Amino acid sequence: MRERLQKVLASAGVASRRQCEELILQGVVRVNGKVVDELPAFADPENDHITVSGRRLKSPERVYFLVHKPKGVISTSDDPQGRPNAVSLVPTSERVFCVGRLDADTTGLLILTNDSELTNLLTHPRYKVPKTYVARVSGHLDDAAVERLRKGVWLAEGKTGQATVKVLHNGREEAHIEITIRQGLNRQIRRMLASVGLSVDSLKRTRIGNIKIEGLGVGQYRPLSKSEVEYLRRTALEHTPKGVEKPPEVRKKPARRRPGKGSAPKRSRRRLVE
Repeated sequence: MRERLQKVLASAGVASRRQCEELILQGVVRVNGKVVDELPAFADPENDHITVSGRRLKSPERVYFLVHKPKGVISTSDDPQGRPNAVSLVPTSERVFCVGRLDADTTGLLILTNDSELTNLLTHPRYKVPKTYVARVSGHLDDAAVERLRKGVWLAEGKTGQATVKVLHNGREEAHIEITIRQGLNRQIRRMLASVGLSVDSLKRTRIGNIKIEGLGVGQYRPLSKSEVEYLRRTALEHTPKGVEKPPEVRKKPARRRPGKGSAPKRSRRRLVE
């Protein structure tokens, strides 16, 4: 099946989709011996001979890891400051990348993979996969602040979506709060809390969907099970808003018409969560 060339390259672990687009425009990609230097471009990863800078493209083994990112570790592959990155925490021969980002000061759950399709499902705003954080903040947390966080606050990009908020501890000088969001704006939790007058002392991502960080020490990693990977795919699709087309790779096949029946089978109606 023919797919966008940058997607084929990214799925093979060459680079991110945007970086693969740049490689194509630079003229270093060939399909069946012909230079492809314009977009859009398409290729069949199963049948076409694809090379990048003279190297044959090979389909990598799909790998998935759950990492407990420590403080001070970044989520990007390259850093001019030379800080350690999360990719270095996982010893694998495959080229993996982080699914989304946690800023250097935020700890907790981070998924690493070379599966660009799963990455898109977990990071694109349309799929609304829930992510849960626990923050320790300075000061007392009042009911008005909690209600504002739940309903959404105004940031530079607009109003945030509704959040699930649970107060774990509320003292005079310090509070612990658990927040679940379905967006992925830059430093969103910190900015949301700042908008209601709270200063974050520490922030940790504890869960993506029902995949939890529990049992994994700081700096440690483990492979995700097949059932966990399928759960993440399913969760992304269940939260796809109405009217948004699902990716072709994960659309359900239409039900087959049974022999001898005079009418086509009814489509099952699946409730989509906003």
